Amino acid sequence: MPINGMAVHVVTTQRKVGDKVYKTHLLRHSYREGDQVKAKTVANLSSLPDSLIELIRLGLKGEPIAPATGGMKLVESRPHGHVAAVVGTMRAIGLDRLFATRKSREKDLALALVAGRVIHPGSKLSLSRFLDPDSRTSTLGQVLGVEGADENELYAAMDWLGERQAKIEDALAQRHLTNGCLVLYDVSSSYFEGRTCPLAKFGYSRDHRGDRMQITYGLLCNADGCPVAVEVFDGATNDHQTVGSQIQKLKARFGLEHVVLVGDRGMVSDTTIRKELEPIGLDWITALKGGTVRKLAEAKVITPSLFDTAQVAEIQHPDFPGERLIACFNPFTQERNRRRREELLQATEQLLIKVHDATMRPRKPLAGKGEIGMAAGKALAKTGMGKYFRITIEEDRLYWQRRRLMIEEEDALDGIYVIRTKVSAQQMNAVQAKAAYQSLSRVERAFRSLKDVDLQIRPIHHRLEDRVRAHVFLCMLAYHVEWHLRRAWESLLLVEHPSKAHAGKKATGRTDEGLVACRYRDLLRELAGFTRNTMCFDHAPSVRVPFHPTPSPLQQRAFDLLGVKPITL
Repeated sequence: MPINGMAVHVVTTQRKVGDKVYKTHLLRHSYREGDQVKAKTVANLSSLPDSLIELIRLGLKGEPIAPATGGMKLVESRPHGHVAAVVGTMRAIGLDRLFATRKSREKDLALALVAGRVIHPGSKLSLSRFLDPDSRTSTLGQVLGVEGADENELYAAMDWLGERQAKIEDALAQRHLTNGCLVLYDVSSSYFEGRTCPLAKFGYSRDHRGDRMQITYGLLCNADGCPVAVEVFDGATNDHQTVGSQIQKLKARFGLEHVVLVGDRGMVSDTTIRKELEPIGLDWITALKGGTVRKLAEAKVITPSLFDTAQVAEIQHPDFPGERLIACFNPFTQERNRRRREELLQATEQLLIKVHDATMRPRKPLAGKGEIGMAAGKALAKTGMGKYFRITIEEDRLYWQRRRLMIEEEDALDGIYVIRTKVSAQQMNAVQAKAAYQSLSRVERAFRSLKDVDLQIRPIHHRLEDRVRAHVFLCMLAYHVEWHLRRAWESLLLVEHPSKAHAGKKATGRTDEGLVACRYRDLLRELAGFTRNTMCFDHAPSVRVPFHPTPSPLQQRAFDLLGVKPITL
């Protein structure tokens, strides 16, 4: 197109390096100087989208972009806002740079695996279907440049990511852990599909699936619940058997000379303290088991009068020399436990009444001590409340009564737990120690996200041990991204257990800014409504132009809190 005597046009060149082809788009103008025709580069357009470059070509040729007859049509529309939020956050926290400093196909696919787990969790096969160029599920494949990747590529990328687990965890620890900090550690398990993986073993099932083999995994988090590292063990591993490797990891790999390990009562056992923690001088915070608390109550070390003025009281006992015992009382837990126990007692009695009625029916009554005993045993097993009942079985009758003394003793201990620690009072007072132990609930939040609708760590179908480890690591990285999303969106989200400070948001359904308050998964769905729409022209169908709607106030606020500009992704 001539402009002031100059012909302006776009010149495209290609350069092949290995298997990759690099394109350069230059805006140049040609002019005559005497008898010579010369050319000068005006601008480098290589960073612009191909669709915009095609528009510039059409404009320079003098062709109309949008005819008056209205020759534009919508080619496709894909949900985009949730992809922009997740991928933008991954880049903002530098997760892509932790994977690798140089761009590669494997790196892009690994990012897609993590982002896909956050956006629409499922199998690698299902993710490959979402990445199909003909799929309109999301813009994830377009944004990360992995459209068309199949499940075999994704499995290879997962293997690639698994090989870098130690390096990535070391970098995360350097970011989120420091000497002297609290380190939260907890263990969970997930049932397994199949029997061929060496890690799949029968063990204590937290999923209440005793019929399935399982794997066990331990999660290390900082004091705020940000996940730093995860380790997979075979399904028969007991909680306390996992602690030694975590201590080694903290000391040797992460280079932390001193931290305070916070673990649950079943994990930081006497043996663990004596053999693993004390020899290297590592501080710890845990809690006493229920049976030990009951013994302290029987010895009158713990009495209701301890909590007359406060809900925290320091106590001492010769069985724990040199340690601090901090008795804590939670009235909400007390009320919940008492209500739950009474509900189960009544449910058990209803089941026993059915057995009793069966012995009284006129036709084919249940009879015989053996038959009645088996029926009563099944009834008690359904609720697990057999210890609270005294059962009498006759040849044709069943009688029962509650063990009142046992129930009253447990009622007296409802809401009471005892924290055990070696951390000195100068470092951490009783209230701070209680808060540190309660912070384990943040790891429980992580396990809920990993297992439930957010990330869906199960079902686990992998047969190879390294693949199982890589799968769990992938899920941990996805929760790491989710943790950052939740933290940035705190003002927009409804909390699970609102305190007085957050009660207003749940009551009104509105944030302080007057926006609709959402649950985390609902906010992702809301952002998915921000679409990337592709238009084309009837007279130039090869030219595709992206258009985005105006974000709603809630969508815009969510993007702003993340510092993400969705149109640029």
